[in-house]
Amino acid sequence: MRTHLCGEVTEQFAEQAVQLCGWVDRRRDLGGLIFIGLRDHSGVVQVVVEPDSPAFADAEALRNEFCVRISGQVRMRPESQWNEAMATGRIEVVADEVELLNASAPMPLLMTDEDGEEVRLKYRYLDLRRPRMQDNMRTRARMYRAIRNSLDGKGFTEFETPILTKATPEGARDYLVPSRVHAGQYFALPQSPQLFKQLLMMSGMDRYYQIARCFRDEDLRADRQPEFTQLDIEMAFVEEPDVQALAETMIREVFRDTLGAELPDPFPRLGWREAMDRYGSDKPDLRIPMELVSVDEHVAHIEFRVFSGPAADPGSRVAALRVPGGAELSRKQIDEYTEYAGRYGARGLAWIKVNDAAAGLDGLQSPIAKFLDDRAWQGIAAASAAESGDILLFGAGDWLTVSTFMGAVLVKLGHDRSLVQEGWQPLWVNEFPMFEWDEDSGRHMAMHHPFTAPANDSPEALLANPGEALSKGYDMVLNGSEIGGGSIRIHKPEMQEAVFRLLGIGEEESQLKFGFLLDALKYGCPPHGGIAFGLDRIAALMSGEESIRDVIAFPKTTTAQCLLTAAPSPVPEDQVAELHIRNISKSS
Repeated sequence: MRTHLCGEVTEQFAEQAVQLCGWVDRRRDLGGLIFIGLRDHSGVVQVVVEPDSPAFADAEALRNEFCVRISGQVRMRPESQWNEAMATGRIEVVADEVELLNASAPMPLLMTDEDGEEVRLKYRYLDLRRPRMQDNMRTRARMYRAIRNSLDGKGFTEFETPILTKATPEGARDYLVPSRVHAGQYFALPQSPQLFKQLLMMSGMDRYYQIARCFRDEDLRADRQPEFTQLDIEMAFVEEPDVQALAETMIREVFRDTLGAELPDPFPRLGWREAMDRYGSDKPDLRIPMELVSVDEHVAHIEFRVFSGPAADPGSRVAALRVPGGAELSRKQIDEYTEYAGRYGARGLAWIKVNDAAAGLDGLQSPIAKFLDDRAWQGIAAASAAESGDILLFGAGDWLTVSTFMGAVLVKLGHDRSLVQEGWQPLWVNEFPMFEWDEDSGRHMAMHHPFTAPANDSPEALLANPGEALSKGYDMVLNGSEIGGGSIRIHKPEMQEAVFRLLGIGEEESQLKFGFLLDALKYGCPPHGGIAFGLDRIAALMSGEESIRDVIAFPKTTTAQCLLTAAPSPVPEDQVAELHIRNISKSS
């Protein structure tokens, strides 16, 4: 039906006949001349229909989003009319035939960024016609191609693992699928291919990868999807540096091939404790040129107990954040940041405006200045590198709580004050705690997942002091987003049983849920490790999108619904009965 794509028709085709298909992006009638912007997935080209053209009457009837086929001849525009913002901006197509392939009903959306997300998702097939969305989907496709090219060239084999599998606890609720054949029993949709990729290492497959669909029935969160896509990688006979080197090389190649972007080589590395100390986050955004500094030693002697108490407590800290030029912040703005910090556990934010750094204490403006002496201020000023015109914000209390809320304020201020630098800033974060204590359940929880190996290879040492244990886990972070996480896995049954015990999973329960894994570990399981990347998040970063929904063709809403197909939806009672289950109304 067509000889060329709309976005391909440039000056090299001048004086040639072309046949194009697409949608009417816009139509203008100017003094007898009709101009049509014809759009397909490759771009837009300007079509001119002259009054004496046999196609004029057909062109008059066109409206936006009509699907058409146009034949005509390419001619150069006058130089004064060149539009260098378009690849086709130096030419136009003079139509001699306009064929209506299909008319369009009045559009239910504007086809611009002004459309609300609800209407965009309900009419997603129309929203996807927009150039922005077309670009996003093609960026994602190029990313997939680059991933496969990179890993295929490094000796990896692509595998598929089951979608219908066994329910296992991995931090979120499973989506369950009732079995019609086995009454009262259920499959689960996989939260990840974690156990299967480990079993493939046990089978001697050596290097595995999979672009896997995963499912988590999580509580509703703004930018999570119940079904998502991740890249899973697993390697046998490796240690942490081997996996990290491979993953870093791959992601560097993927960004180069997809965007033409060069990532740093090598990526910097931070231990989890240092990342929290300096940035208040285990996924720091290194584009923001601000850091937290601990000033405990400088305030431990002062009479201000809000500072001196935490400064003397090994499990607490007093953290300062220097905001360049921040002395211009009003009291109202400071109060707003204090309220924001409160969402992350802060009881308050102390502050000091440095009006004149050379004047010492006399150059400060602050409710807490009266509690400081020269020794305290000189230490704070040196540690924070404070200058005239800056503001210092302080948090004091429990180490993790203070680090977290001060880190959140750091990121917000960085964006609010346009301090975020351009470019890509990746890093590795490692040396994570093996466990975190959950007060609600009164037991340890795995920081990554229960198959992550501890840094200490002794089960006895792990059981004796689990709170101090570090894991062989590592996260890849890019521009403040965790894009990948992995670890060296447990490959000995004794260690896996010890970890299950610490997580409150008894012998009977571990056999019931993970017996197949524990059995496999007995048969010469090799040391192995891997990493998984969140491809929706990487695609969003590559496309410059805030939401992963804008890089997924048919996403769910924040309430886990598909507005396009009206799913989830009721099914007939006889179909439910076949599955040996019954619906229970909310009122019963």
